[in-house]
Amino acid sequence: MAPKAHTLGVLVFDGMKMLDLTGPAEVFSEANRYGADYRLTVVSVGGKPVSSSIGMLVPVDGDVADAPPFDTLLVIGGDRLPEAPIDPDLSAATGALAARAGRVAAICTGAFLLASAGLLDGRRATTHWQHTDALARRHPQTRVEADAIFVKDGATYTSAGVTAGIDLALALLESDHGPDLARRVARSLVVYLRRSGGQSQFSPSLRGPAPRTPVLRSVQDAVQADPTADHSLEKLAARVRVSPRHLSRMFRTELSTTPMKYVELIRFDMAKALLDSGHNATEAAALSGFPSYESLRRAFARPLGVSPTHYQRRFAGIGSGSRSPAPSP
Repeated sequence: MAPKAHTLGVLVFDGMKMLDLTGPAEVFSEANRYGADYRLTVVSVGGKPVSSSIGMLVPVDGDVADAPPFDTLLVIGGDRLPEAPIDPDLSAATGALAARAGRVAAICTGAFLLASAGLLDGRRATTHWQHTDALARRHPQTRVEADAIFVKDGATYTSAGVTAGIDLALALLESDHGPDLARRVARSLVVYLRRSGGQSQFSPSLRGPAPRTPVLRSVQDAVQADPTADHSLEKLAARVRVSPRHLSRMFRTELSTTPMKYVELIRFDMAKALLDSGHNATEAAALSGFPSYESLRRAFARPLGVSPTHYQRRFAGIGSGSRSPAPSP
C-alpha cells in the first residue's frame, strides 16, 4: 500500500539561510527513496525567486497568496531576522500559512518569524544560541529554552542553529513514519538520529556581559590569572576587601549567579579552550583548576550533557577527523 502523500510548504525570503532549506529538504528527499511520499513546495511573498545567504538565487513554486493548505509548514531562518524589524508582509504571510497548516516548524532564526506572527505566544521555543537572548527580550511571552536542539510545543516546532534543522526534520520524519525509517535516513546522510547534549556545547561559556563593577572584574581577573589557586568565597572576599555576604550580593545583583558558580564557569571556559587546543581531559582539569577529572566531567555534564572526552572528539580539528567514529544512529 502506497504511503499517504504529505505536503511540505517552505516559506523563503531574501536573505534566507541556504542550509536551513537544503538540510531539511535532503532529509525528506532521502526519506522518499525509502518509501515515504513528501511533496515539497517552496513559496515566497509575491511568488518571486529570492536571494539566499550565499548569494544564490532560489527559485520558488508560487506565491504565498496562492498556496494550498500544507500538512507541514517549514519557516526558514535568516541572519537579519534577529537584528531588524520583521517585514509586515512576511509576518502576515507566516501567520496565514500557519493558520492552514497541520503543523508548523521553524528552522533556526525562523523562530523570530513565528514570534512576530504571534505563533509563539505562551509557547516554549528555541533558536540559534547566539540569538536566544534576543528572542526572549523581543518576545517575553515566549518561553525560550536556550540549550535545546529543537523544541516541540503542541503542533509547533522550533530548532537551534542551521544544522539543527536536520535534527528537527529527522524528528518530524520519525513522528510520521517511525524510528526505523528515520534511522535509515540518518545513516544514509551520515548524521546522528539524536545528537547528545544541547546547543550549549557549540557556544562560548561566558555568554553574558563582562562584570561592570571593579570589584567583580578583580575577581574575574584573579581567577583567570591563576585558576588553580584557592578561590573560596572567603578568599575572594578577602582579596577584594569586602565581606563574603556583600560579595555574594554583588554577584546576585549584577550577574545573577553566585561567586562559586562564576568561578566554576571561568574554569569551565578555560577547560574547553584547553581541550580545543589539544590537551587531554586530565590535563585540562588540572590546568583549569578542577581538582580531578571527575569534577571536570560533572561540570561538563550539567550544561552540555556530554563528557569532556566526548566534547573533544566532537570538536577536534579537521586533521584529526579520522580518529573520530562516524555516527552510528
